[in-house]
Amino acid sequence: MTAARALTRAVLALGSNLGERQGTLSAAVGDLVDRPEVRLVDVSPVVSTKPVGGPEGQPDFLNMVIAVDTTLEPLELLAHCHAVESAHHRERTVRWGARTLDIDIISYGDVHSRDPELTLPHPRAAERAFVLYPWALMDPGATLDGRSVAELAAAAADMPGIGHAELEPLGGDGQPV
Repeated sequence: MTAARALTRAVLALGSNLGERQGTLSAAVGDLVDRPEVRLVDVSPVVSTKPVGGPEGQPDFLNMVIAVDTTLEPLELLAHCHAVESAHHRERTVRWGARTLDIDIISYGDVHSRDPELTLPHPRAAERAFVLYPWALMDPGATLDGRSVAELAAAAADMPGIGHAELEPLGGDGQPV
């Protein structure tokens, strides 16, 4: 008989700037927690953000953060995230290009790793308001490497471009009207 793995809290960031963005994010959350090894703990509000990096002229993103408890090891969780991205037609053709779905593991318990396949915590999370701001809304007391997520969000260069997606009426193309 094998011992059950302990649950580890992970924070995942989801983003979409192609297709039916809101529907994709909702379906992806369901797909992520469809496995018995992944339990949904909390969900942030969805925010609208300008693209950071990547090619010019991309559509705006919808971004959100979820907290899960999981028995999956970090690389197993990464593989699961990639499978969910693929199920939503994610194509990896241009670095930081437009995409139907992007899922990043921001933190995995207290794990620190410099593995080139999965760096934990996410190496750029502390400077990205599109991750930090929804995380702070979900969990106002959250910290990343001992620093307040809310304070990091306020200082992030992309903070001025963030809006609350639920408050913006969306047109047929998924863009705010």
